[in-house]
Amino acid sequence: MAHAALLHPALPSTSAAAARRRCGRSSYRAPPPVLPRRSRRRLPRPMASSTTAAQGPAPAPPGLKEGIAGLYDESSGVWESIWGDHMHHGFYLSGEAASMADHRRAQIRMIEEALAFAAVPDDPEKKPKTVVDVGCGIGGSSRYLAKKYGAQCKGITLSPVQAERGNALAAAQGLSDQVSLQVADALEQPFPDGQFDLVWSMESGEHMPDKSKFVSELARVAAPGGTIIIVTWCHRNLEPSETSLKPDELNLLKRICDAYYLPDWCSPSDYVSIAKSLSLEDIKTADWSENVAPFWPAVIKSALTWKGITSLLTSGWKTIRGAMVMPLMIQGYKKGLIKFTIITCRKPGAA
Repeated sequence: MAHAALLHPALPSTSAAAARRRCGRSSYRAPPPVLPRRSRRRLPRPMASSTTAAQGPAPAPPGLKEGIAGLYDESSGVWESIWGDHMHHGFYLSGEAASMADHRRAQIRMIEEALAFAAVPDDPEKKPKTVVDVGCGIGGSSRYLAKKYGAQCKGITLSPVQAERGNALAAAQGLSDQVSLQVADALEQPFPDGQFDLVWSMESGEHMPDKSKFVSELARVAAPGGTIIIVTWCHRNLEPSETSLKPDELNLLKRICDAYYLPDWCSPSDYVSIAKSLSLEDIKTADWSENVAPFWPAVIKSALTWKGITSLLTSGWKTIRGAMVMPLMIQGYKKGLIKFTIITCRKPGAA
């Protein structure tokens, strides 16, 4: 589930079209050095066909948006009942994660670590006043950021169940005047240009079939000088001698994609190249895979409790199928194939 630090060296510019060729296509939560363009071939997946740059992006895989919405319509209640309202990984320190309370603290720490990495100011004059939470789940990050900064927060999700639940939680916490969630497509955001001081995407990028369009939309809605934070699942950067991931790696990712309604993955270097192509500034990235290592074993452990088992059995097939492939996420992290990555940058403009 998508729920569920070293600075990157300067990278050479690349075109948006080249980034599209590498990272998947269409419409709709210290790394190695950047690789030569020929080394970052698009990850082949049966749900998206190859196109040339002249042809432009391919259509969205049939049923992708509906599959994502259905997965989270089914699973969000189960997740909330066991893990609370933050539908994302936790950021763990050495020796942490002895109890569920520790795991929930780690989820809060993930938010704080992301804000610190991006150097989001706490100063009353400079702190963000407007925030968009792209792939907001049930609004855990939206409510947290609204309270932390006193900001106005908009959240978007494909899941009507999530939007309704998140708005109910905001009302229950007295935040209805600050937090509003709605059903919308992250690749066609229903907001005007330049609206948000902070553009936040916590583990939603992995669902985006066109990574270039995804980052472009984040940049479009960011205010001049606004901060963009993307925390997402990536595959490893390729070695200079490689033109593709290994067959066993491709197979492992395909099995995960099929369960979680994920289109093509891309690497951290690809995200940075897209950001460069959009003239975004202060681009930084880090691999936090080691910091999230306790997360998936903890999710599996919680799923094997009586509450977890009964919740899964009553939730629906999409949720059950997702639970069945959770060990593959652990395998991907252990192999160094899956990289839990943060990418931050700033839109040019105001200081």
